Amino acid sequence: MYIFGQPVLRKVATEINPKEYEGLQELIQNMYETNRKADGVGLAAPQIGLSIRMFIIDLDVISDDKPEYKGFQHAFINPEIVEAGDETCDFEEGCLSVPGIHENVKRPKRIHVRYTDENLVEHDEWIDEFPARVFQHEYDHLDGKLFVDRLSAFRKQLIKSKLIAMSKGKVSTSYKSKPNH
Repeated sequence: MYIFGQPVLRKVATEINPKEYEGLQELIQNMYETNRKADGVGLAAPQIGLSIRMFIIDLDVISDDKPEYKGFQHAFINPEIVEAGDETCDFEEGCLSVPGIHENVKRPKRIHVRYTDENLVEHDEWIDEFPARVFQHEYDHLDGKLFVDRLSAFRKQLIKSKLIAMSKGKVSTSYKSKPNH
């Protein structure tokens, strides 16, 4: 897992041709496995060092508490947010690439998205609530953004020393990570 301070997390990722991307299915399975080992609900390719426009969401990991997400595992290849609904909400977010920091982030509750899934099927749909939040969080990674970028100047100031330490490689995770040194 690439940690805050790694340049790949700040790059705008490039689209891929999913029909020609060698090892795509294996990559997707590896991303699910990495995400599960780290107790995440989503993982974007830049977080594992690949600057490509792809992420996975696995809400099955929270299905004991939220049964409506049982079996919710999807890969999103070359996703795009077409439009967002007007209603927003605040919700605490964390990130495997920014370990130990959790902050409230305001995001639209509902978004219209397009993407290709792991079976190379194209989708054009509206998603809402928690899946929409996770989608937006992971999508930000593809544009070189992190959830901490969405915080107020005051909140950023409060976590600044933690982020500086992280960017210098002073971080501890329960999962395999690649901090910046």
